[in-house]
Amino acid sequence: MSTNYRAVKARTVFAAAGLALASGLTACGAGSTPAAEVKTLSAADVDPAAAAALPERYKAAGVIKVASDIPYPPMEMFDENQQLTGLDFDLAQALGAKLGVKLELQTQAFDSIIPSLQSGKNDIIMSGMNDTPERQASLDFVDYFHAGFSILVPEGNPKNITTALDLCDMDVAVQKATVQAEILHSYDQQCTDKGSSPIRVSELPLETDVQTAVRSGKAAADVVDSAVAAYAAKTAGGGNIFDIVKDPANPAGYHPVYTGIGVLKKDAELSKALLTALQALIADGTYDTILAKYDLSDYTVKDAGLNLGGKQ
Repeated sequence: MSTNYRAVKARTVFAAAGLALASGLTACGAGSTPAAEVKTLSAADVDPAAAAALPERYKAAGVIKVASDIPYPPMEMFDENQQLTGLDFDLAQALGAKLGVKLELQTQAFDSIIPSLQSGKNDIIMSGMNDTPERQASLDFVDYFHAGFSILVPEGNPKNITTALDLCDMDVAVQKATVQAEILHSYDQQCTDKGSSPIRVSELPLETDVQTAVRSGKAAADVVDSAVAAYAAKTAGGGNIFDIVKDPANPAGYHPVYTGIGVLKKDAELSKALLTALQALIADGTYDTILAKYDLSDYTVKDAGLNLGGKQ
């Protein structure tokens, strides 16, 4: 598989119920640590350099509007008290503390997420969105995460899937509007060459829908970001519903790419302010603490940067 493109789904308030029913995922699932371990941030945490770099209009407004999505655990999700949580949410709060403003997550569907910035409805995107050369045509990315994607199968891997090519002539579900479908179709010729039929790809609205299809036997596998796959395998049904395919040639998932905060290119000053704030969070250990809370320490970036996608 050549790349890992994260799609951003619609955020819906009722999604928490669907999340619990479809996947059994919560913020306090097996392997996660209590939110209290991430220290409460206050005005004393403002980073002078980051705050000074922030454009005046955001200082005056006191808020940066963030286009995001739910459910996409562990990036965005509700806890058992229906409170928003997840890596992107916690990181947004920490960045806001460094900048001296509030980062407020807003509901936005994927097919209109970039236009929502262009129209002024939202200011930035934080939705586990991958930094790709294609997206860099309209956005700059402040990169904060580096991971590949994996194949999620029912517990016990009943189809004995070991590599991507084992998916030939199988029903595989992916989230709608992702590029995973395109990537899977890129194997059509290789499937044919080995005397098999191409992968039968179905695209479903939400990742929870995809996982439900795998659980019900309507799909043999789900192809999704490694962090999401790992979280689902660990927490759904107490860790007894899904397994991750361990491909020896891709132990960390297929072709890791960067995930970043999307900012319109015309807002370069905002990108620089966010980068400065992220660097401050890395320096004081808050960044590492947030990733550890969600068992995502394997996907940290050592040095935050702009538009790293395509450069690795």
